[in-house]
Amino acid sequence: MPKAQETILEIHLDALTHNYNYLKSKLNPNTKFLAVVKAFAYGSDSVEIAKHLETLNADYFAVAYAREGVALRDAGITIPILVLHPQVVNFKTIIERCLEPSIYSPKILREFIKIAEEQKQSDYPVHIKFNTGLNRLGFWHNDVDYIANQLKNTSSIVVKSLFSHLAASEDENEREFTLRQITDFKTIAADFESQMDYSPWLHLCNTSGVINYPEAHFDMIRCGIGLYGFGNSATEDQNLKPIAKLKSIISQIHLIEKEETVGYNRAYTSKGFEKTATIPIGHADGISRQFGNEKGFVFINGQSAPIIGNVCMDMIMVNITNIDCKEGDEVIIFDENHKASAIAESTKTISYEVLTAISQRVKRLFFKQVL
Repeated sequence: MPKAQETILEIHLDALTHNYNYLKSKLNPNTKFLAVVKAFAYGSDSVEIAKHLETLNADYFAVAYAREGVALRDAGITIPILVLHPQVVNFKTIIERCLEPSIYSPKILREFIKIAEEQKQSDYPVHIKFNTGLNRLGFWHNDVDYIANQLKNTSSIVVKSLFSHLAASEDENEREFTLRQITDFKTIAADFESQMDYSPWLHLCNTSGVINYPEAHFDMIRCGIGLYGFGNSATEDQNLKPIAKLKSIISQIHLIEKEETVGYNRAYTSKGFEKTATIPIGHADGISRQFGNEKGFVFINGQSAPIIGNVCMDMIMVNITNIDCKEGDEVIIFDENHKASAIAESTKTISYEVLTAISQRVKRLFFKQVL
């Protein structure tokens, strides 16, 4: 790979292919693969990622909001797109752009039926979300009768799938809770199907569910973070390849004396004669202020350089006192050898947050060659 000459996010599509194929290998051949591409495909680029996954024969995409689905349709994506958190104000757009809403409450169900009927729809596909313990979105089990009655009184919509969301599928200590979620979901699905004359698809598993609970793969699985190279465990991380590499360069090097301060609010005071490097990436690019004051770090010529002082909007300063480097040298924020998950651990967050925080102003470069 060429050395960075500015701040860039490299996106490696062959790594995406590897991750897709690895996760796909965990499935029964008849189990469908829904790829989650919300939040700019976890901070990368939703359009390029979706286009590549189409070539790999992904069955479905999922986004959080209608606008994300519209962007994919505008880019020519044609496979079905599930909108996980639709709002009433966007229902007409959802229908116009052939998106498929998650229906998660009585109000949302009533409103979508109303608009679907006004738009003279017949058997418009929707997905019914049930809450089995995450307590975020979803109907309760005792809503099944209500849902069935609403469906029997309209021909405007048809239920394509029933689904729920595992709360702690990556945590072995929560195995009993997860198994209870799986059992509850099966019971809900059986109750629903007993009242209808058709059987929707069932899907429950996220990436960790795919890996840890093969008995719960059902008709379809939903993979997000695994596609981007993280398996929610050190063991599974070894089987996946991070698709994104965030790089920058050293803009300037400073030599500072003992007790000089660095950055806004004079947050760092040198302990002696020190050498610092300024790097053109800041909190407007996704490097949160929580990474400042020696909590976060970057890598220069194979060595770790702690971020000193407060993270600025467009820049960070790092301590390079013991690193042999010069202005213009490449800086690694994260890549396949210095993973975003390790950086996340330094501030007690998760890789999801580090990845999705990368600003859209950071230049993206796409590569297809093998890492």
